[in-house]
Amino acid sequence: MKKAIVSVINDLSTDQRVHKVCCTLHNLGYDVTLVGREQRSSLSLAKRGYTTKRMFLLFEKGPVFYAEYQIRLFLFLLFHKADTVVSNDLDTLLPNYLISKLKSSYLVYDSHELFCEVPELQTNPKKKKLWKSLEQWIFPKLKHVFTVNDSIAKIYGDEYNMKLKVVRNIPLLSNQSKIQQKTKSDLGLPAEKKIIVMQGAGINIDRGAEEAVESMQYINDAVLVIIGSGDVIDVLKQMVLDLKLNDKVKFIGKVTFEKLVQYTHHADLGLTLDKDTNINYRFSLPNKLFDYIHAGVPVLASNLVEIRKIIFQYSIGDCIENHDPKHIADKINRILNDSETLQMWKKNTKIAAADLNWENEELQLISVYRQFL
Repeated sequence: MKKAIVSVINDLSTDQRVHKVCCTLHNLGYDVTLVGREQRSSLSLAKRGYTTKRMFLLFEKGPVFYAEYQIRLFLFLLFHKADTVVSNDLDTLLPNYLISKLKSSYLVYDSHELFCEVPELQTNPKKKKLWKSLEQWIFPKLKHVFTVNDSIAKIYGDEYNMKLKVVRNIPLLSNQSKIQQKTKSDLGLPAEKKIIVMQGAGINIDRGAEEAVESMQYINDAVLVIIGSGDVIDVLKQMVLDLKLNDKVKFIGKVTFEKLVQYTHHADLGLTLDKDTNINYRFSLPNKLFDYIHAGVPVLASNLVEIRKIIFQYSIGDCIENHDPKHIADKINRILNDSETLQMWKKNTKIAAADLNWENEELQLISVYRQFL
């Protein structure tokens, strides 16, 4: 069997895109190993159909962490056979590129975002310059590059004069039927209230979470359920205390994808409220949008180009005009009180899911990886 090593800098537990790619490779006939890191807060991994390796690092953040990870990943790749190496995002690219040259392995790069435009780098020009220099050195040399939507593909394509393939991070159509559903009571959700959900592995600044919490002051008979982790979670919890919203906002920490789907299944409305504060957010296409669609949940979203395109193409929700909490609340109240429109949107999510699923999306991957077998 041809061996493929897929690397990512996260702890593997909630990264559904990389998991789906590994499953696609496994089904094609590759012997797959997925490499990431293990954190002190990492969830345990369920057994998968491919090999996983999580490296425990001495450092968990900062420049030393990135340096340690690059070295550890390089050494892992050096001492393990791989016919194909798959790099996910710029923070895994250097070791994969060097190994592909040393071992004459095929290299595939999957860029999940405009890495050098993330907010964390906008406030640190030196770090941004370092990562951008690395990108400018390696990117033009790559032959097989995937990314997550048309807008990002065009930006990279124009900058480096190359054509990228687009594979959106969309759930398997068959996933929903495999999840063991639980009742609201089982999950600790109020049976008599509408459920508004906001989920994500990166509930960070400028993702609209603060405004979503504030908007709950003006919403009755509904609970906002925030599922996941991120930089602003502690801020949100303090806001809930200050605004006396304990009965209206519920926090669920980072959970497995299977558990996440159980919560999302009970939602009446899903929120994705990223702000247009940087180019990376402007052209984002969040995973949660597709999770909501596959769970049959209508969506209220920011008016961002890639998100708006999906919502209005399939008529599955609406967009906000601004991030004023009162405006968001007005939108939510109007939606939750219009059962006819809500049911129409809910019905349309099934049509959207029939088009927007991994079984269709992975065909782009198969066309590339089959060449290497």
